[in-house]
Amino acid sequence: MDHLPLNDIPMLVSAINFLLRDEEFDSLDQICFHFNISRSELEQLLATEGFKFSEQQNRII
Repeated sequence: MDHLPLNDIPMLVSAINFLLRDEEFDSLDQICFHFNISRSELEQLLATEGFKFSEQQNRII
């Protein structure tokens, strides 16, 4: 994956959860670093459609 689909929130959620589930990345911080986006910016974007990152589940819910 070359970039995150930032303009399509449901696809963004799917992409991030896929990257975490398939163990390509261990954490949301690693994903943010790799795709050069701040975690707070990403979490604010996800919140616009009611999504949030669960540290306990290591996925977006």
